[in-house]
Amino acid sequence: MKSKLSWRDLLFIGSMLFGLFFGAGNLIFPVFLGQQAGNKVILAVIGFLIAGIGLPLLGVAGMGMTRSDNVFELAQKVNRPYAYGFTILLYLTIGPFFATPRLATSSFQMGIVPFISDGNEKLVLIIFSVIFFLVAWFFARKPSKLMTYVGKWLTPMFLVLLGILIIVALVKPMGSFSFAANKAYVKNPIFSGFTEGYNTMDALASLAFGTIVVEAIKNLGITEPTQIAKDTIKSGIISVVLMGAIYSLLAFIGTMSLGQFARAENGGITLAQIFNYYFGSFGSVLLALIVIIACLKTAIGLISAFGESMHDMFPRISYKILIIFASIVPCVFANVGLTNIIKYSTPVLMFIYPLAIVLILLAVLSPIFGDSRWIYGMTTLFTLIPAALSGAVSMPKNLQVAGFIKMNDYLPLSNMGLSWVVPAAIGLALGYCIANFKKN
Repeated sequence: MKSKLSWRDLLFIGSMLFGLFFGAGNLIFPVFLGQQAGNKVILAVIGFLIAGIGLPLLGVAGMGMTRSDNVFELAQKVNRPYAYGFTILLYLTIGPFFATPRLATSSFQMGIVPFISDGNEKLVLIIFSVIFFLVAWFFARKPSKLMTYVGKWLTPMFLVLLGILIIVALVKPMGSFSFAANKAYVKNPIFSGFTEGYNTMDALASLAFGTIVVEAIKNLGITEPTQIAKDTIKSGIISVVLMGAIYSLLAFIGTMSLGQFARAENGGITLAQIFNYYFGSFGSVLLALIVIIACLKTAIGLISAFGESMHDMFPRISYKILIIFASIVPCVFANVGLTNIIKYSTPVLMFIYPLAIVLILLAVLSPIFGDSRWIYGMTTLFTLIPAALSGAVSMPKNLQVAGFIKMNDYLPLSNMGLSWVVPAAIGLALGYCIANFKKN
């Protein structure tokens, strides 16, 4: 048994974690943010990095600091029924219902559509999604091999290909940073960047991928809980430093692209335009390779994480059966279209994100506040209502209820999408007081 991991092992685990996190959305959203933020891009990137890498790092660190083997174990600090509900909703959100089908649809639209004729898209999407999830399922069958598949093979390939674009774009910029900001980025660039970071789903995924990191560390011979926690945090730091650098560079490239292109409806369009500008017809091939590799490695991680966590919760259902479910369902959902996936996933994200952030922060702050059920329970209880209102407000217009919108508007910071912050702080204070009263 090892007493601690070598830096080589930590680098491979950090590379694996980066690879699991960095899907197509992680390419699209920072580029789109850069275009929208214009001359406020630096402030917007700060907000984006807080949500996009700060929260994921805290999530991974929280798993290590509380010595939790999985999300279910961490969520049980609230209570057992809540742990079941939260964990199942979390894994369905980042797994077969929303995030995983989005990986196939995004890689298809950005990587395959430019090469097919009009009218054949639906048929080709069906064929592509079947192949995509068949490959992801094949690699997810052996979770102990994820560090090899993702950390040693797919991630280095991805970084080399993406590095070509970044270097060329920095050497030959398309424009400057003088373009005016757009929409919410004019008044609140930091908070707008923060909420844009929600879309990556990385804070949610960190709770799932933290489990994979802990398991990878154990497989390398580390058994002492304190050392597992330290190595988990070190691996997380390696991953998020790399993510932060790439996010920032992509956002800057998005801003500079305004020198050649008008603001697009989404970052996928902008990314395709940028590749075509620098590399011509070869740019479409390069983008296809980057996007498909990015999405595939994340899909492998999400399918594996779903299978392992659901098997821990429901031991009678085998891991093999669960990853088949986690591959077939997103294969079906991928064919409803990227726009529909994003439209219906947004309300769920706005509901579950505050609950996940609160759980992560309580885990990280446990050395200060302790891990009393009163603290976890009261903070979560006071977060539930504003989180539910945020989800209701984000529903498609034909499903919105005016009363919920008015109730949400009364909460502090609701105009910034952070209506849960003050109630959560009140719940934390109450829970802390009650816990100390009970103790004394």
